[in-house]
Amino acid sequence: MSETAPDQPQQNWTVVVFGFLALSLAFSSRAALGLIMPVWQAEFGWTSSYISGVGATALVVMAIVAPFAGRLVDRRGSQFTLNLGMGLLGLGCAIVALMNGKLMFIIGFAGFCAVGFGIVATHVVATAVTRNFSDNQGLATGIGTSGATGGQFLIVPLIAALLAFASWRWSFGALSLASLALIPCIRMSLRADVPPEEENEPNDAPSTMRQDLAVIVQKPAFHILFWSFLICGFTTTGVIETHLLPFAAFCGFPPIPSATAYGLLSLVNLIGMIGAGWLTDRVNRPMLLAAIYLLRALTFMLLGSIPGTSIEMLFLFAILFGAVDYSTVPVTASLVANHVGIKMMGLAMGLISAGHAIGGAMGAFAGGYLFTVTQTYDLVWTGSVWLAVVASVLTLFLKAHATGKTAA
Repeated sequence: MSETAPDQPQQNWTVVVFGFLALSLAFSSRAALGLIMPVWQAEFGWTSSYISGVGATALVVMAIVAPFAGRLVDRRGSQFTLNLGMGLLGLGCAIVALMNGKLMFIIGFAGFCAVGFGIVATHVVATAVTRNFSDNQGLATGIGTSGATGGQFLIVPLIAALLAFASWRWSFGALSLASLALIPCIRMSLRADVPPEEENEPNDAPSTMRQDLAVIVQKPAFHILFWSFLICGFTTTGVIETHLLPFAAFCGFPPIPSATAYGLLSLVNLIGMIGAGWLTDRVNRPMLLAAIYLLRALTFMLLGSIPGTSIEMLFLFAILFGAVDYSTVPVTASLVANHVGIKMMGLAMGLISAGHAIGGAMGAFAGGYLFTVTQTYDLVWTGSVWLAVVASVLTLFLKAHATGKTAA
């Protein structure tokens, strides 16, 4: 059986472009929570633990949505899926921009935004790209999914500028307008790429979600990738995306330089993801993934030494961590396609991304709770070091190759 249908597009770069833009807005909206957290503490009297708790709730919602979003891109295509996610994200950001109390914050951020985050996610873009590329899948996936961090290089500092010179409401309002404006662009420029049925297997009825789940969970490689990606979520989305900017404020660094350091992290992340995607097509992927997690552990050791130093140390951490932050995504996506199969990739990536979101929720809540209790982030950074080491060891049990990229 050939790996792709004869009429399937081999190099659809439009998917890469709009996947990049959609992820840029979605992840910048998530990063805004950490940036604006100190302002809400002063204006509303909310605690770090409460705001982190809402952020953690949003990540739990993302975890629930992720498998269904993966299944949706398998069945309805990337145009429909991305537009649905951008609409929900735009509505959620608008509610947050207009909020005047806790209920609207929960509905806006942990409700509409969270569902949008779960749909406009790296696993959806990675699945869409993989389905539209037969060559250089790792490189294309790395470029498309790098919008998760690379696009924040400009957007997060702009949010910080609006926060400094206008208000936090303008920051979320701008994110809402940008998200909604992207919908007609996607509709006009991205073709409706509903994945074709298995033409070489006309007598096989389409499998149900339950049947695919049963196949996926029986694969040892899935469990290794799931738990390592859960740790990835704890050490990136959870503790860094949510708490790096509050940590910088705790160290006494001003908001705009701190946000600029975060933006630099995102720029280096873009380079790291593209580089990891390029390497994915060329080297032993389990060894590459293990090396990324191990290097991440070393960067957390540096982060623990920043208090009491100059802001240059924060910029150094941003550069080093950015290189190994979301660079796990193209490698993990390639391993899923190889070990689980293209046919069920959306659902499998959705489940693994749900693990990432759960880990992120744990990290976001743990960071806020431990800081509230101890008034320091030392335990958060130390725990992240050892968790990253565990993820590195786990990935060494993966085989470099499986049975191919077609569905089992």
